[in-house]
Amino acid sequence: MAGKFEVYKDKAGEHRFRLKAGNGEVILTSEGYSAKSGCEKGIESVKKNANNAGRFEKKQTSSGKYRFNLKAGNHQVIGTSQSYDSESGCDNGIASVGRSAPDAKVVEV
Repeated sequence: MAGKFEVYKDKAGEHRFRLKAGNGEVILTSEGYSAKSGCEKGIESVKKNANNAGRFEKKQTSSGKYRFNLKAGNHQVIGTSQSYDSESGCDNGIASVGRSAPDAKVVEV
């Protein structure tokens, strides 16, 4: 099963997307965009940057968990992961974005 981007409006009325892997697990979420067109551009940026290892920034949180950000060429964060218990889990999440994003369909929910 292929990955997909889900586009939705949050409680504040902002447009957001989440990337789901083929197994349905959320692997990347966006910031809020005031315009839907900005959200769509964010998705295109994820697709473009998903297989560029230099665009991922991995961090360890104060609680000892791991997470990553995917950044565009201008160094702006375009997506943030969930928290992972281990660094290897975080690495698997990054790999999953690379596999899922480039050909993922976009659906509205």
